[in-house]
Amino acid sequence: MAKIEGFRVKNFRALKDVTLGRLWNQQKAEPLTPMTAVIGKNGAGKSTLFDAFGFLADALKSGVEEACDSRGRGGFERIRAQGQKGPIEFEVYYKEDGNARPITYEIAIDVDSSGRPYVRGERLRQRRKGQKHGWPFSFLVLNNGKGVVWKGDQEGYQIDEEKGDFDLIRLMESIKSGEEREESKKTDVVELEDTRKLGISSLGSLKQHPRISAFRKFIEGWYLSYFTPDAARSLPLAGPQKHLNIHGDNLGNVVQFMEREHPRRFQAILNRIAEKIPGINRIDTEKTNDGRLLLRFNDKGFQDPFYSQQMSDGTLKVFAYLLLLEDPTPPPFLCIEEPENGLYHKLLESLAREFREHATGRKDGSQVFITTHQPYLVDALEPNEVWILEKGPDGYSVIRRASDDAIITNMVAEGLPLGGLWYSDYLDAR
Repeated sequence: MAKIEGFRVKNFRALKDVTLGRLWNQQKAEPLTPMTAVIGKNGAGKSTLFDAFGFLADALKSGVEEACDSRGRGGFERIRAQGQKGPIEFEVYYKEDGNARPITYEIAIDVDSSGRPYVRGERLRQRRKGQKHGWPFSFLVLNNGKGVVWKGDQEGYQIDEEKGDFDLIRLMESIKSGEEREESKKTDVVELEDTRKLGISSLGSLKQHPRISAFRKFIEGWYLSYFTPDAARSLPLAGPQKHLNIHGDNLGNVVQFMEREHPRRFQAILNRIAEKIPGINRIDTEKTNDGRLLLRFNDKGFQDPFYSQQMSDGTLKVFAYLLLLEDPTPPPFLCIEEPENGLYHKLLESLAREFREHATGRKDGSQVFITTHQPYLVDALEPNEVWILEKGPDGYSVIRRASDDAIITNMVAEGLPLGGLWYSDYLDAR
């Protein structure tokens, strides 16, 4: 399962320049863990960090202009960091699997002369086979929609960034003219028709670019939860569906799929829910005469079932999360903002353990990323899994890992819960 080892955001709202984990030029940093939680006070930027992942996924799906306007973002100038004139930038450092060479994806988004956002630059880079040190080779380079891409698993072009010797225009012209015959055999000169679309979106659909295709599929597989209990109470048309969607309004359809395709696993889900939510001993579906699907919760104390429209927000959320974690083919990256909302506080520590078990206990488990302000949930985590987001003196967000503080690490090793230390202000900047 692919895994993000590092993520950098620049000029995105309060995130002027924030890095989590390891990047290609910061190899001494520890990579992100399979389970990662970001904590902080209200207004520190947790929702913005969650939305940074969402923005990148939306940009791949529908282009940068629509991504700037969707989900209430309000356009490019509303999301660019206040007082900054440079582009919004993202950098993703990830591995396809444990033994794969890491790949770095970089994108810069700016506005053109008409004030419309466009992709100013894109790059994918990777070290050669057996190369452990030195600059990675770029196998996709696009500037303003024009550039070069290396075919198949070809290594790419070496760029000495310290000297700034990469001349994209010269390379493109030499390839077109056939001056560099070896490069011409390995590369394609490309020019995108629409600079508001990501290059990895177009090129990632071509069979001759497997590395780009793999990265595109990786981002397309991200699951960013915008689950709302009211959506889960809707009455969808009957018919099994394999995966829970981001809003959760196909909850009953996924239950139907699990009942049909994975009856034993579905029964295990019900047993786990019964342990977490006292009184619930069976969940099933009922098809109405007009072809819609009802989700039914059977309470031990009552003969007749309750339908999802009658259940509490917390019951529906716990059920949805557990169902998501039991997906036979889970998403590579699972991102949830404040999963504690609407849940009884004593459920949170066990829910955090469920997330970690999914991320670390399964070979194909998702990498889990959550934001939270609930100490009870943090109690179940280790210092290297927790990042503290705070407002700096200049108003922009700064982030640090809890494990970077030796005192905190030692206190947790002595048995003190991390959430309790946070509640007692031991995680505040000193």
